[in-house]
Parts: sequence; C-alpha cells; structure tokens
Amino acid sequence: MSIFDRLRSTGTITADEALPGRSERAYSLAGTHTVLGTAIDAPAPDGFAEVVLGTGCFWGTEEIFWQIPGVWTTAVGYAGGYTPHPTYDEVCTGRTGHAEVVRVVYNPAVVTLDQLLATFWETHDPTQGMRQGNDIGSQYRSAIYVTDADQAEIAAASRDVYATALAAAGEGEITTEIVPLETFYFAEDVHQQYLSEAKHPNGYRCHASTGISYPR
Repeated sequence: MSIFDRLRSTGTITADEALPGRSERAYSLAGTHTVLGTAIDAPAPDGFAEVVLGTGCFWGTEEIFWQIPGVWTTAVGYAGGYTPHPTYDEVCTGRTGHAEVVRVVYNPAVVTLDQLLATFWETHDPTQGMRQGNDIGSQYRSAIYVTDADQAEIAAASRDVYATALAAAGEGEITTEIVPLETFYFAEDVHQQYLSEAKHPNGYRCHASTGISYPR
C-alpha cells in the first residue's frame, strides 16, 4: 500500500513518510491577539496554565475559546505531528501528521480545565475520527494535548464522563487523542483570530456538534 492509499483509508502517516519541514518558522508572526490584546506567543503568566485543543478547523475553535472568561490568550497552530515548523499548505496535505489546534492560556482561578473541556466536548463531534463535518483529513481530528500529569488525568476523566453521556444517547465511541504536548507550532498570521471583527467576522465556521450536553 502506498502512502497515498493509506492516507485515503486511515488518514495517518509514519514519521519516515512525513514532509521534511525546516529548522525555523517560514513566516513572521505579529504576536498580538486582535481581540484580547494579549501576546499570543508569550509564556503563560505565573499562576496561569495552558492546554492545546483540536476540534476541527481551528478558525472556529479559537473563536469559541477566546470568548470564555478567564482565558488570557489564544492562538491557532499545529501539534501532534512530525514535520518541524510546518506551513498551513503542508498540514493540509495530511503529510505532516499534525492536527489544527488552538493554544489556550487560562487563569485556573477564574476558569478550570474541566470547564474548558466541557466546552470542548460540546462544540464538536469527538466520534468522527479523521474529520469534522465536511472537513475531512487527519488535521481535523479531535485532540487534547496536555502540558502536565494533572491535565492528563482531568482530560481522561472528562472523556469518560462524556463517553457515558454519548452512549446513553446512542452515539458512537470517542476517538479523541489525549497525549502530552510535544511541540506547538504557531500558524501564519492570516489564520490567527481569523473570525474576529477585524478580519473575517462572516467567515467559515465548522462545528459538527453531537448536540449532547456535557454533564455538569
């Protein structure tokens, strides 16, 4: 089976098959959030935390999370793959292994990870595998990239809670990837806060929700 046959059948590649990438980012990054006014590429402030989430097309995902009180900054990018410093066009080929994701930096004293994950589960369909709605490909997979052991435990517990709710409603099994974050690559400026009033307020949004509420 060729790499292209396997991509069509499973949406996955191996590290040896990934595009080579580059040693540094191929584009500049303005670094200022057009909605929140914060630095999108700064380390999390003392006492804050970050998690990286994938729910399909990252434009709509970011818009959802920047509106949550307690979220300090967000940024779209790529994670979970092999190709170093990929471009958007490369990720869209499926040959980098990355998912389209959003970096969420938040204040745990205002919003907890469990509360963020409730929004995560409710605003996409985590049973669809390598797609979300009409967006098909491994870059659209459901994913939670955690930054410490506590986050991993919370994410796994929230998955189990939502899986029970889905099963009770006759829905399928969750396919969400929950793994430690290795590297987050910032996407190009054109994609940062893409759906903001300053850029494309009427732009494309894909939210293939199951319609099942997360039990609170």
